[in-house]
Amino acid sequence: MKDQSESWSAAARIYGQEFVDPYLPEVRNPLQPALQALVRRGARTVADLGCGLGPLVPFLAEHFERVWAVDFAAAMLEQARSRCAAPNVTYLQRSLLDLKPLHGRLDVAVAVNSLVLPRVTDLDAALAEIRRCLKPDGAVLGIVPAMDAVHYQTMLLIERGLAHGQPLEAACKNAAHHNEHAAYDFALGQYCFRGIEQHFWQPFEVRFRFAKAGFRLTQLKKVHLAWKQFAGWRELARYAPPWDWFFLARRAGARAASAP
Repeated sequence: MKDQSESWSAAARIYGQEFVDPYLPEVRNPLQPALQALVRRGARTVADLGCGLGPLVPFLAEHFERVWAVDFAAAMLEQARSRCAAPNVTYLQRSLLDLKPLHGRLDVAVAVNSLVLPRVTDLDAALAEIRRCLKPDGAVLGIVPAMDAVHYQTMLLIERGLAHGQPLEAACKNAAHHNEHAAYDFALGQYCFRGIEQHFWQPFEVRFRFAKAGFRLTQLKKVHLAWKQFAGWRELARYAPPWDWFFLARRAGARAASAP
């Protein structure tokens, strides 16, 4: 399998055109208000874990005293650096599986569409690393791609086909094509695009894995995305758009036992 950091670096050039953007003006994204609330409560140090092209880094540099922008893809970091050269920002090329320079240093960790490691054992290991980075009262927040939203859009696309008079079989085939079902493993929550393998989350899995890693989940809510980024949006725009999941969790005092 090709190194995922190489695949993400190769995607840096086309990222804005090919990947769903949670920062578009149409998106009601609770991330920045939540970060501002943490600053008001005394948070001073933050890391953007999987910062990508750096869309969040200027905001973090403005509100926090010390910022680390972390990504394992060199081309992503290069573009992030060009976007924000604030003196309180340090750029680190690291995997989420090895964050030793940040252990015990963070009030806040942010992970926006970066907790997508395709192996669930690596997801567990990444969450454990994030926990090690946080101070005892630290918080982690961010966004993960939603597998249940893919099912939702599939349903709407099938309904669109039926409304146009398609037989059910044809409507299902058309929905599968436009929603890229060939790229998904729905049972395991996996998605593969141009060599990039990503994990998509169900809400129950967010609760399970964060508890397993020793976090207390305090918020889990839908981030409804911009319809224009999805197939069939002009005809489906009367419905609520697909979503990602926003989460906010606190570092628990003792490691939580896993539970279904």
